[in-house]
Amino acid sequence: MQFRRKALSKLNSGDELDLPVRFARPQGKFVLGVSVLVMAVLGVWVFTGSVSTKLSASGILTRAQGSYLLQSPFSGQVTAVLAQEGRLLPPGAPLLQVATEQGERTVRAVAGGRVTSLVAKTGAVVATGADLAVLERVKSADEPLVAVLYVSGAGGADIRVGAVVDLDVQSAPRQRFGVLRGRVKDVGRAPQTQAQIAGFLGDARLAAQFARQGSPIAVLVQLEGSATASGYRWSTAGGPPYPLDSTTPVTGAVHLPAQRPVDWLLP
Repeated sequence: MQFRRKALSKLNSGDELDLPVRFARPQGKFVLGVSVLVMAVLGVWVFTGSVSTKLSASGILTRAQGSYLLQSPFSGQVTAVLAQEGRLLPPGAPLLQVATEQGERTVRAVAGGRVTSLVAKTGAVVATGADLAVLERVKSADEPLVAVLYVSGAGGADIRVGAVVDLDVQSAPRQRFGVLRGRVKDVGRAPQTQAQIAGFLGDARLAAQFARQGSPIAVLVQLEGSATASGYRWSTAGGPPYPLDSTTPVTGAVHLPAQRPVDWLLP
């Protein structure tokens, strides 16, 4: 009872009415101030900052004019192969000799280009329309490579000409040589069918691979030149110590236009 009376007496006492009321400790004020500052910075960033995104797509290194598949106009047996892989041929150059019922016939290149693949070998029996060779449409051996990426139709609408592209090259591991640098030069206006892709690449197998998820948009990427062994710029100092070959598979990361966070967060 005595303790209770002392407590009630202390509550009724006016001795401490002149002391300031302490709502928070100094440490609490500091934490509150930091929290308000962080929220203010976040609010400014949401309305004035930007969020960068990338779009990934598979593709291939090739020449700007693509390749074509040369098919046999005759039925018969291949008696001689007159060209070699890697050789640059003028239009109409002889490629193969085929023995037919009407005698020896010569298969010639339809258009000038570099032989990238010889399918038919000496002694092979071919039918009319059989695949014989694949030729790149080039006029000189030093024409630069380009990358062609095949992007799903929905993703292609966000890609802009001039966008930065980072390319993972299958023959040059990223862990050792980094990524190949390029920029978007052209974006296809309409989705491409498997037949159109095969007509450009000269390879039905690759066309089926790129079109397996539907008809994609073709994105042409111009590689940035540099005084390296490959002739192109890499994210590392020199890139691989060897030249790049066409028909090499790549995976490209296209830098899309930056978006405001408020547009990105809200529907």
